[in-house]
Formats: sequence, C-alpha cells, structure tokens
Amino acid sequence: MSKLVTIFGGSGFVGRYIARRMAKKGWRVRVAVRRPNEAIFVRPYGAVGQVEPIFCNIRDDDSVRAATHGADAVVNCVGTFDKSGKNNFDAVQNEGAARIARIATEEGVSRMVHLSAIGADAESESLYAQSKAAGEAGVLDAFPSAMILRPSVIFGPEDQFFNRFASMTRLTPALPVVGANTKFQSVYVDDVAQAAVMGVTGAAEPGIYELGGPDVNSFRELMQIMLKEIRRRRLILNIPFFAAAVIGSVSDFVQSLSGGLIPAQITADQVKSLRRDNVVAEDAKGFAELGIEPTSMEAVLPEYLWRFRPSGQYAEIKDSAKNLRA
Repeated sequence: MSKLVTIFGGSGFVGRYIARRMAKKGWRVRVAVRRPNEAIFVRPYGAVGQVEPIFCNIRDDDSVRAATHGADAVVNCVGTFDKSGKNNFDAVQNEGAARIARIATEEGVSRMVHLSAIGADAESESLYAQSKAAGEAGVLDAFPSAMILRPSVIFGPEDQFFNRFASMTRLTPALPVVGANTKFQSVYVDDVAQAAVMGVTGAAEPGIYELGGPDVNSFRELMQIMLKEIRRRRLILNIPFFAAAVIGSVSDFVQSLSGGLIPAQITADQVKSLRRDNVVAEDAKGFAELGIEPTSMEAVLPEYLWRFRPSGQYAEIKDSAKNLRA
C-alpha cells in the first residue's frame, strides 16, 4: 500500500503545493483542516481517493490523533497572524505545533516537517516571532529528528503579499508601507514545497533550514518590482515606525471592539516584526544544502499579477501595437 502523509493546513497557501507534490510521488495524502468542505479542491491533485480533506482541530488531542493515526509522515503548515481569539499565536504556533509533534511521536510517525518562519526568536519584541520560536522548541523536544523550514516572505499565485498590494493600486494613488528599507529574501511557494517533500521522503537531513530566494530586496524595491509588472505608477509612501505603531495599536483596538468583524490592516505586532530584516542568516542551512535552485520573482510574478494591469491580459498586445508603424 502507498505511504500516507498527513498535512495539517494542507489546503492553505503552502500546504496545497506540498499536497500536490506528494500526490505526484504516489503518496496518499490526508489534508487535515478545520473546514474540509472548503478544501474539496485538493482532491483532483491525485487519483480518486488519493487526496482526502478531513476535519482536524489542532487545539484538541483526540482530533490530532485521529488525523495522525496510520501516517508515515506529518507536515505542519498551520499558522496564524491573529494574536487573539481561540486560534491565537500561542494556541496555534506554539501549543498546536508541539501537540502535533508529540502525538506524531506517540503514533510512531517516521518523519515530520514543520513550517516556521525566518525571524523566529524567543527574544524578539514580536509575539508572532516568539510563538514561532516556541513552536520550534516544542517540535524538537517531542520529535528531535524533525525538519524545520524557515522561509522568508513567500510569493506565488495565491499569496497575500503581492496580490494585496497590487489590489491596493486600483484604489489609491499611493502605496503606504511600513519599513520601506527592511530587507526581504522573497521565496517561491513551490520551492518551499519541494524542500518539505524532501523532508517527508527522507531525501534531506533533519534540522533547521532557512529558505530565501536568489535576491535580497528592500520592501520599497519589492513594491517597485510589483508596480513595474502591473504597469502602474504609484507613490510609495514610507510610514515611520513610530507612526505605524500608533496606527497598529488603533487597528488592534478597532478589531477587538468589533469582535473581529473589522480586520486590522496592520497590527502593532506586525510593526515590530517589520523592524528586522527578513533574510537568510549567513551560517544557516538552506536551498544550497538541499540541492534546490531557488526561483526568481521575475519568472513567476507575470503569471498571476497580469490581472492587475490597466489592460489586464491585453497589456502585452497593446504594448506591441504601439511599436507598429502606421
């Protein structure tokens, strides 16, 4: 019988790419999510019955055990940007991650891959970064041979980074950013998935890997690259950290007051995170050790940002027409 991998958060941005790759390798894939009915789209990744979404709440031992039972490997892709509510930083990224690792060990699972983030640091001012670090510690304590992946900001067709800012250009003549000089090493989602698959199949050694793309860019430069791709001109407005901290605090208060109905555009915790560069450390293991050549943004952004151009899919045709002689 084919081997089985359980992917917690397998219908999310990164999880779906891991699920697709594992299915292509012939594995049975169990996609453990809170809303299985919204994850039906993963089924066509494999043959009939090969990829199945199931219910799982990572805050509950029995739920995690049911999702893990019989699996040869597990992948944890669950994360959150919500510091409040039941599914907060600590519940999801610390306790949830540790719970998955502990139960995976108890169930005799052979391999585990845990998706963390560059910037995970127990000493960070950011609660998000602290919870990521705590989650890593919990995973390694229960499952010492786990592979931990720390990607920089991830881009791809379903991302909430370039898509979000590109959408904003339709509504405003300026793009407000916090930390315009903060550096990122943007990484392609399918490259992260490829690394995870290597951990699941045993093609990579256990340990912590920091994953970044081939280029390091400031936040401002990333916005310039995006604007060039969508053929729009917008003022990139850098919001000073002191002002952003006030805006974040107000946004947090409004979100809390509305019971979450009005989401925060930026939180005070995110402002703290943006004070630090998000790049691969010089002494860290990464794509080189995995034998993966990271994909550049220029090779992927045109595939999904074209819809934000003023002329959409016809932009290239119109540009070519300008060069025709009358």
